[in-house]
Amino acid sequence: MAPSAIHGVDFSGAQDAGRRIWISSGLIGGSRLRIVRTRPACELPGGSRTRDAALAALRSFVQGECGGTIGLDFPFGLPRAVVPERTWKEFVLAFNDRYPSAEAFRAGCRGLPERELRRATDYEAHTPWAAWNWRLYRQTYHGIGGVLAPLVREERVRVLPMDAPDGGLPSLLEICPASTLRRLGLAGLPYKRGARPEGRAAREAILERLIEDNGVTLEPIPMKRAVQDTGGDALDSVLAAVATYHAVTSNGLTTADANGRLEGRVYF
Repeated sequence: MAPSAIHGVDFSGAQDAGRRIWISSGLIGGSRLRIVRTRPACELPGGSRTRDAALAALRSFVQGECGGTIGLDFPFGLPRAVVPERTWKEFVLAFNDRYPSAEAFRAGCRGLPERELRRATDYEAHTPWAAWNWRLYRQTYHGIGGVLAPLVREERVRVLPMDAPDGGLPSLLEICPASTLRRLGLAGLPYKRGARPEGRAAREAILERLIEDNGVTLEPIPMKRAVQDTGGDALDSVLAAVATYHAVTSNGLTTADANGRLEGRVYF
């Protein structure tokens, strides 16, 4: 069999998302994941530093990965209490009309008595924040509205576990690097501490653990970029790819109850 393509995306909803969104791409060969490329969205064809161009380039990249599996780091859904639609697809397709801006999205969700309401999968995966937390709401808004909704509307992807995989279309998974680090026993390492020696040492330690104990190999350039990117975004994209690889090889891609098929599931 030909090696299977795996991609991990560390996402951002910032104005300069093109330099903050990172994509790591790899192949499954035998029992290992080999990361062959790590790059920011501004380096994708048609990409730039601006958010709109970066999201358009990311959508083009995703829909071109026929048969590949792509893990993206943003919430794919919301708690049932704020989803009036009967199905996840209906929710996604109505999202931009209901919430015309990121601020409208946050304000609408914060009207609930429990302002930091979480999904069942967030408790299972120990994700750090609710989907509309002030640290995350732009990421959630632009991820659902700017990436998922157009791809789903045009039937360019299969989004798991709400859809069944289709070998002719890319499969999309929600992942969370913090949850993956927790599963690997690496939570708490200060890998986002910029150019400080402890930040670089933490990034190197995480990569060493991935290589030694988790069946991951990195080509020299992805390794260099994951270590040298002081914000930790490049490394987060590697972790996103690792989470995607783990989901693909653990045979649990489509397992979800009715609640999970509406709210989504974090694969970690």
